[in-house]
Amino acid sequence: MRPDARAWFETRTTSAASLTEVDAAALLRAKRRGGHRISVVLPARDEEATVGRLAADIVDRWMRRVPLVDELVVVDSDSTDATAAAARAAGADVVATADVLPAHGTRPGKGEALWKSLAATTGDLIVFHDADLLGDVAHYVPALVGPLLTDPTVGYVKGCYTRPLSVDGVTSPAGGGRVTELTARPLLNALWPELAGVVQPLAGEYAGRREFLEQVPFSSGYGVEVGLLLDLVELIGLSGLAQVDLGVRRHTSQTQDALSRMAGQVVSAVLARAGHDRAVHGLLTQFRHGEDGFEPYSSPVAVDERPPMTSLPEYRALRAAFA
Repeated sequence: MRPDARAWFETRTTSAASLTEVDAAALLRAKRRGGHRISVVLPARDEEATVGRLAADIVDRWMRRVPLVDELVVVDSDSTDATAAAARAAGADVVATADVLPAHGTRPGKGEALWKSLAATTGDLIVFHDADLLGDVAHYVPALVGPLLTDPTVGYVKGCYTRPLSVDGVTSPAGGGRVTELTARPLLNALWPELAGVVQPLAGEYAGRREFLEQVPFSSGYGVEVGLLLDLVELIGLSGLAQVDLGVRRHTSQTQDALSRMAGQVVSAVLARAGHDRAVHGLLTQFRHGEDGFEPYSSPVAVDERPPMTSLPEYRALRAAFA
């Protein structure tokens, strides 16, 4: 690891696997001193099995017991199940991606929900949190927002954790994150070695200051996390980033085919930011083995990006009205 990456890792990595009442009270005081408003965003598509419990925990612990969070918004990406109903029943506000900035249409993908959440929330500090997590993760929100509340030089905070992997009933304690280890990490170490200290570059749990998030584009698909990381390090510098060890993260594992498509979108996002001199092809060809041998099939993985929010007159009008 390069000296700058090691120095960043050693000075900008904190651990917050559990938060005490004293810690929570200190964060609340810091929030009030700074005059901050905190929004939590859960992007969700067909997550009725998990989103209600996650939302209920955040509402109970961080809006009622300790009023650290001002709004919890579930951004529903064309769910076909009861995701929206489960989230509302738990106390979250729910918006559909198609209903936010409708003049700009809507696109499939997680990044679209995250991008539109900027126009659907009001906080100056925003926490993004996946909606498919298992187990007790209620400490994630205060842990992620903590560095933003206590250190004004920090503009963006990534969560990191160990990721168990369960396959055919066998669990490996740290076998998850296959796209990270086989795709994202090798690319980042080769092209942005200063980011070698980032433990989970594709983590779906992170927090940032609106003033920075609204200045960068959002990839519409699974390249959104790596795209944000690269664009924000360019915007605010390595010293403006931090990461927090959240402990363990469990969620439903994806199939190998799905992971391959995710990796293709990550590669496209990275190459687009690396100034690659060849156009990214935009299709990932995979193979099934059928009765007649191997059968190719292709999926789009090209970068599809939304522009920085500050470039939209409608968004600027929303922010002016809120102010």
